[in-house]
Amino acid sequence: MLQFTFDTDNTRIDRLQRGGFGYFLRYSDAGTGLVADTSRAGSPSSIAATGFGLACYPVAVERGWIGRAEAARRVLTVLRFLAGGRQASDARATGYRGLYYHFLDMRTGERTWSSELSTIDSALFFAGMLTAAAYFSERRRDEMEIRSLSERLFERADWAWALNRGDTLMMGWRPPGRFLRHRWRGYSEALLLYVLALAAPRHAIAPENYDAFTAAHEWLQIESGRHLHAGALFIHLFPHAWIDFRGLHDAEMRKTASDYFENTRRAIAFQRAHAEENPGAFAGYCRDLWGFSACHAPKGRLRLRDGRWQRMLGYAARGAPFGADDGTLVPWAPLACLPFEPEAGLGGISHLLSRYPALLSEDRLPGGFNPSLPGAGAEGWVDDRVVGLDQGLSVMMIENWRSGLLWDITRSIPAFGRGLRRAGFEGGWLSAVCPRI
Repeated sequence: MLQFTFDTDNTRIDRLQRGGFGYFLRYSDAGTGLVADTSRAGSPSSIAATGFGLACYPVAVERGWIGRAEAARRVLTVLRFLAGGRQASDARATGYRGLYYHFLDMRTGERTWSSELSTIDSALFFAGMLTAAAYFSERRRDEMEIRSLSERLFERADWAWALNRGDTLMMGWRPPGRFLRHRWRGYSEALLLYVLALAAPRHAIAPENYDAFTAAHEWLQIESGRHLHAGALFIHLFPHAWIDFRGLHDAEMRKTASDYFENTRRAIAFQRAHAEENPGAFAGYCRDLWGFSACHAPKGRLRLRDGRWQRMLGYAARGAPFGADDGTLVPWAPLACLPFEPEAGLGGISHLLSRYPALLSEDRLPGGFNPSLPGAGAEGWVDDRVVGLDQGLSVMMIENWRSGLLWDITRSIPAFGRGLRRAGFEGGWLSAVCPRI
């Protein structure tokens, strides 16, 4: 079992943030630049994890973990490869209509795992790409090429086609020509997707499509007013990795005199309250041990350490309140929540590492763990995967808490401002930025 001693919170956080970034150095392909979905051997690339990796390079340069020229070279490798990747409607292409399949072969870039052409995962890639392009702004040949390729890739994405003649965006499409059944309708991580689809230079959707998305929001009546509900933690966090929503209000938020940042703070409070109440009587739950989100776990009816039988959910989006819960937690939650509740985040990570030290390997946390299940130590069942999305989200959110770097970069990107304004957002940092419609 690995033991770690940290002198201060800052030292601890710096070590975890750097360890998270190290995932993208270790688990990316040298030839394509694509990033593996997880650390498990043979894992394909996730186009979303690749996007998170692109957004993390500016952090690494600013923190001195990698040189600027090396980071630019790595970004350029990805963009060159995808710019030359085959866009076609057959099952072996890299993408279609300027969008990308969820999972790609690390070395060839071909679609794998029979995955869908994913609108949300494509959007996460584009968000990371735009971040890298905005950061690498010098008049050097490599950085100029990054900006040129980024503009070209973003321009060809056909978001209007992804509406499939409806009022909201489809979740995905499969070759040779079949859209998935479900649409992005109602509050979800697709908030980021809609902002970018509204901002597209050629194939944009309309403000009315965003209105249709928000019209299906599910609100909970609470003592202090209303809360926009989503159980799984990642739903609340993904858009905030790029966008500082403090003081930003769309039409729905104006009705409640709130914003998505405050809504996420309430979501964290709900998660901590659920862990403290612990209705399932699971091991370890308390206000300092929480984090209910999408993750892997065993599946089927299993006996817990206390002798009870529990139906385990496998891969599922656990959540609170009203979400699924089988005792499985995501250990990255305190890190990703630092910009919203720093005291809870620091307390949570301190509690986690003191009670469950074997979770940490190479300064990275696994995708999930369940201390209620039998295991070698107090940690119980521990996922053998480190997940690229988790590492990227943690690196970005830690940096937004420490310096606001990613939020500052986003403010400089015309596409984000344009998309937010077309969605009807007002206030916050938009008030201090000249309109770029």
